Amino acid sequence: MRETKADEAHKLYECLESMGEHHNKVSVYFKGHYPTITSKQLIEDFIRELNEGKGYIAVAEEDGNIAGFCEITTEGKEGVLDYLAVLEDRRGKGYGKNLIEWSFEKFRELGVENIEVKVVYGNGVIELYKKYGFREKSIILRTSIKDQDELLNNR
Repeated sequence: MRETKADEAHKLYECLESMGEHHNKVSVYFKGHYPTITSKQLIEDFIRELNEGKGYIAVAEEDGNIAGFCEITTEGKEGVLDYLAVLEDRRGKGYGKNLIEWSFEKFRELGVENIEVKVVYGNGVIELYKKYGFREKSIILRTSIKDQDELLNNR
């Protein structure tokens, strides 16, 4: 496992695509709506955050290929574990655990005191996060105008 730099961000494409597919399978309410932005756009965001010193990315590698990654961002004493993705065929090998532990080490190094993570409702990874002390603080409800139009038309 190692930290990566902006010039390697493009190597995360397969993991991002896999994460989108996974969310579309497990999401209770929003199947088919992931991702909301393209993997290419996310990579551009990663590059900007890495270059600005606001984001940090670690990759887990297997046989010279990226098996998973973790991206975190910080602002002052606040940190966000933005992305944790492990390729489906590489899950269960401890990569997620290692990446989360890297994030905590990095947050400590940066002086972060509070850490947030958002999990797609229905994603079983929440159990892994709970093992590391994450607890539900709030529930974010979301809808779309399209969904509202369908509800109104079906009344």
